[in-house]
Amino acid sequence: MQRAGRTALRVSMPVMALCVSVGLVWAQAPAGQGPGPVGAAAPPAGAPAPAAGRPGGPGGRGRGMPPSALRSIPAETTTAKAKDPNWKAPRTSWGEPDISGEFSTDDMNSVPVSRGGRGRGGPAPAAAPAQPLSESITAEEFQARASGDEQQKYSAVNLDTFLRNERGTRTFGWASMTIDPPTGVQPQMVAAYRQARAGKWDRGTFGQGPFDGFDDFTLYERCITRGILGSTLPVIYGNGVRIVQSPGMVAITYEMIHDTRIIPTDGRPQIGPSIAQYVGSARGHWEGETLVVETTNLTDRTSIGANGGGSRHSDKMKLTEWFTRVDPEMVLYKVRVEDPVAYAAPFTLRMMFTTQPDYQVMEYSCHEGNGAVKYALSADRAYDRSVEEAKAKGLPIPVRRMDDAYGPPTGGQEITDVNTGQKTTAPTRGGGGFGGGRGGGRGGGGAPGGPGGGAPGSAPAGGATAPGTPQP
Repeated sequence: MQRAGRTALRVSMPVMALCVSVGLVWAQAPAGQGPGPVGAAAPPAGAPAPAAGRPGGPGGRGRGMPPSALRSIPAETTTAKAKDPNWKAPRTSWGEPDISGEFSTDDMNSVPVSRGGRGRGGPAPAAAPAQPLSESITAEEFQARASGDEQQKYSAVNLDTFLRNERGTRTFGWASMTIDPPTGVQPQMVAAYRQARAGKWDRGTFGQGPFDGFDDFTLYERCITRGILGSTLPVIYGNGVRIVQSPGMVAITYEMIHDTRIIPTDGRPQIGPSIAQYVGSARGHWEGETLVVETTNLTDRTSIGANGGGSRHSDKMKLTEWFTRVDPEMVLYKVRVEDPVAYAAPFTLRMMFTTQPDYQVMEYSCHEGNGAVKYALSADRAYDRSVEEAKAKGLPIPVRRMDDAYGPPTGGQEITDVNTGQKTTAPTRGGGGFGGGRGGGRGGGGAPGGPGGGAPGSAPAGGATAPGTPQP
């Protein structure tokens, strides 16, 4: 979602995959408890902000700042519906609840998918709590979360450059997005299914490669889709959601990768089971104030993590979504995931779509400048040539390493400023080998995901190998 007044052309993160010459490329990063729930009472305005944790933990990143007045109260307690249970959404001219508008999930950035996990779709804890816990964090945890969000918002507006972290204007006091099971922890994937698909993780350029063809990249990196939940969960930017209604039809547009879902509400039957689509086939109906949407006919080529990352679901997955306007500026969104092939149990997530001041969804131009596929393929072919040259000369096999998405390039690489086009050489920071950053395993003795490999039984060129860099 783009603030009005900024450039209208939105350039996708895959465009930034510009480690030219010999370097491998990077693409966008696929993108927080206890007893005592938060109530309507807020911490005193202007109270000192406690130290904050990482994004998605109770407090966001860094020490935090005193939260704004809007952010000082758990946003879910401020809705018109919370204040007046009899409140109803305005009606369209044909009599349906009006849920239309331009929203985002920016305000959900510090709420983790699973209790105890990190924000923005971070990993779930290893085990679920022994018993159901409160759906809300404590007042102290909320104050820490709000102060962290305020700090992140300040950085986004005043310090960040193209890696802009949209943080919204409100803070929610929910302990997790997962509300069923009541433990707040998303169920794990079925072990046998996960093992069977071990070679099909939707990692793309955040995996170790190798990159030999289009299918080695995610649909996200190819500017095709992030899937339904991948397009809804908050990431670093581009969290816009536009809802448009007409008699018998609802359209939902997701800002990043520009998907639009057309949802009939006129009672027409579902399409045949032999037809599968990346975002499935949806049918909607109204239950009082709520639009209920059931989606089937999905493929097994998308995932339900942030930006569509993570191990892919099966083509048997069914999504049931609920959209309820609870305030002039908020739409409550719930989604139930049922995939008996991939997941041990069904689960339900809850988010809030909220408006943001002066924002509007603008064009997300992805294909026009996407360099992720081109540069990753050309860089791996350059590496293949370097291996053949080394073998022909009897030299050690070059180390195949990958730059971390947000780390500096390896010393000696030619790098290009994406704003000015100026070419420079990256300073040497130690280490050696081909590329830099995350380790890779093809062409040498290293295992994928670990340190880069040299020729079996010999030291790699440069005399040193950097360990693999953690996934951002």
